[in-house]
Amino acid sequence: MEWAVEIEELVKTFGFFTAVDHISLKVKRGEIFGFLGPNGAGKSTTIRMLCGILLPTAGRGKVSGFDIFQETEKIKQNIGYMSQKFSLYEDLTVEENLNFFSGIYTLPRKIALARKEWALQMAGLQDHRGSLTRTLAGGWKQRLALGCAIIHEPAVLFLDEPTSGVDPLSRRRFWDLIYEMAGKGVTVFVTTHYMDEAEYCDRLALIDRGKIIALGSPAELKTSYRPAAVFVPSLPAHQGIAPERIERMEPSLEDVFVSLVEKNDAGNGAEEKRGI
Repeated sequence: MEWAVEIEELVKTFGFFTAVDHISLKVKRGEIFGFLGPNGAGKSTTIRMLCGILLPTAGRGKVSGFDIFQETEKIKQNIGYMSQKFSLYEDLTVEENLNFFSGIYTLPRKIALARKEWALQMAGLQDHRGSLTRTLAGGWKQRLALGCAIIHEPAVLFLDEPTSGVDPLSRRRFWDLIYEMAGKGVTVFVTTHYMDEAEYCDRLALIDRGKIIALGSPAELKTSYRPAAVFVPSLPAHQGIAPERIERMEPSLEDVFVSLVEKNDAGNGAEEKRGI
């Protein structure tokens, strides 16, 4: 099988601090792969290495067939990247931002024009092409950022907390676009804090303190890492559920997530500093 993302024993240190600690994983082409973890777990650091922004300290890896040590510029030209912080130029119009990113990826004029119209239609921004980006609502900015990230039709798309701070309806529409792209063979590597979004992924990796502590589909994680008890707020009177039934309830991904992180914290000592 040809992998879109393939890393083995990947490490990133900053001085004496290890942010990413010997992680290994493979992502299939056309797969929606979720990367979950607490704040400071090492998610963004990993993505920056995979995007060619940060040079790893040790390990091996390829993204879209290109080596993460030797071919970082080729990786940058062949992937899409959308950071958790809105990174477009707010003093440019919608159309000017799309033109700018077309230029960055050196798209021929005819192709750039066609891709710009596609991005405007995809984002629903045809009637706002002349609007300054700073005047757009959060959900529209998010779709514009996605359009700029994929205007060059990358085979692999990295999304780092792409829906942070966006309302639930806009988040759902954004995920409709992700499904559409994956259906066309684009590999989507996404970090998220939202457990409902994690359910949309084909497979998930849970990273904590720089190490991957669980890997599998949402169903597999809920089966393999079933917590000892399912957390239910106000347990004695919560929606009429008898306390003795709680342990037999189906665990959610949030239950699994919290249980695994707490177990890892207990094993490492809660006082240890987390990754970045």
